[in-house]
Amino acid sequence: MKSFLSSKLFRVFWSGGLAILLYINCPPCFSKSTLGSLLITLFVIVNVFPYVAAAKGKIGATYYWFTQFVRIFVGGLFIFSGFIKANDPLGFSYKLEEYFEVFKNDTGMVFFEYFAHISLPLAIIICASEIILGIMLLLGMKRDLTLWLLLAQIVFFTFLTFYSACYNKVTHCGCFGDFLKLKPWESFWKDVILMIAIAILFSGRENIKPFTSPMVLSALFLLALIFSIGFPIYAYRNLPPLDFRAYAPGMNIKENMKRDTSYRDPVIETGFIYENLKTKEKKHFDLKNYPWQDTLNWKWFATDNVVVKDAVNAPKITDFTVNNLEGSSISDSLLNNKNYSFWLVMYDLRKTEDDETLMAQIKDFYKLATGEKYQFIALTASGPKEIDEFKHKHNALFDFATVDGIVLKTMIRSNPGLMLMKNGTVIQNWHHNNFPSFTDVKQKFMK
Repeated sequence: MKSFLSSKLFRVFWSGGLAILLYINCPPCFSKSTLGSLLITLFVIVNVFPYVAAAKGKIGATYYWFTQFVRIFVGGLFIFSGFIKANDPLGFSYKLEEYFEVFKNDTGMVFFEYFAHISLPLAIIICASEIILGIMLLLGMKRDLTLWLLLAQIVFFTFLTFYSACYNKVTHCGCFGDFLKLKPWESFWKDVILMIAIAILFSGRENIKPFTSPMVLSALFLLALIFSIGFPIYAYRNLPPLDFRAYAPGMNIKENMKRDTSYRDPVIETGFIYENLKTKEKKHFDLKNYPWQDTLNWKWFATDNVVVKDAVNAPKITDFTVNNLEGSSISDSLLNNKNYSFWLVMYDLRKTEDDETLMAQIKDFYKLATGEKYQFIALTASGPKEIDEFKHKHNALFDFATVDGIVLKTMIRSNPGLMLMKNGTVIQNWHHNNFPSFTDVKQKFMK
């Protein structure tokens, strides 16, 4: 039995059976002919390419170098992807929370809420695993284990990106953080290419060998392990060492909000989500074909907006709006303040770091800054009740204004975090773990 399970015949059976199963269950959002082409490609790679890899002479030698090229491509891309996400693990955890929220709403399974609560450690683990597996592949360590773990990870990511693209759930996968924002279908095809590449590595896995002695390999692996875990932890406890966001130091928010002459608004289609009473399937319908009369089979679930066409040449910042507690916009006055000003960002007051020493530092900073006529304002997405409770608990005298929570989490990866502004330009920002003294800020950055 064991010999049959490891035989080439069994490989044909399971790969062919899996391909047929996937083809039969092809969702309506994806072309069956495209899926068929992909499945045939993978079937050929899995069952035919091993013979090519084992061939003697020029064909075998060519495939050897082809395997090395694919090995470098896959390993390098995994390391790069993991490093970019590790540079901003908190931002990646926000993206994981978004996925878990979608799965919870779509499946009704409450345990996804638990995953949302541990999204940060999960983000760090995923970042570290990508870097480690990429390095292991390049080193040739634990070849079979590395290939199976790479395959498992890319299957997982392919499912996430396909679900996002097919059902229009998450508009940006977070695969490369803020460095490169891919649309869901772009992310899916990137994962498909990686899956094909990993299948090629499986077919030529005999060509993947360690390039140096076991002792050197172990030393390099240990260094990689320390870096892959330590780097995202450092980035989380401070701020992203490489800041690709539109609110990074040196960026001007007003400039990033400007619309180019070639800008075109997105096309948004309003429709409805109906639930099938028999299958419990939830399906989107547009205003022309929703089954409002078929009450025996369908029940209205929610109103839904679908982006039919993305905006063309959209500005980097599209949703920055600041309101005072009376609901009036103060965005222009903040952005056009030609003097230095300080923004204390606290996107959720219930989750804000509650440390007496830190709060004392913030209050001292506020007193010194306002004493020299510099504006100091706290920005939050919390409601009036939470703001009032926070002010009374910490005896906070500074003014509050409200901003969308997603915008605040994008502005700075810290809760609270401090931003030094001037005429709409971000001069510098600080994590609460590195909260500065007013004297140091004035000497170094306010000239």
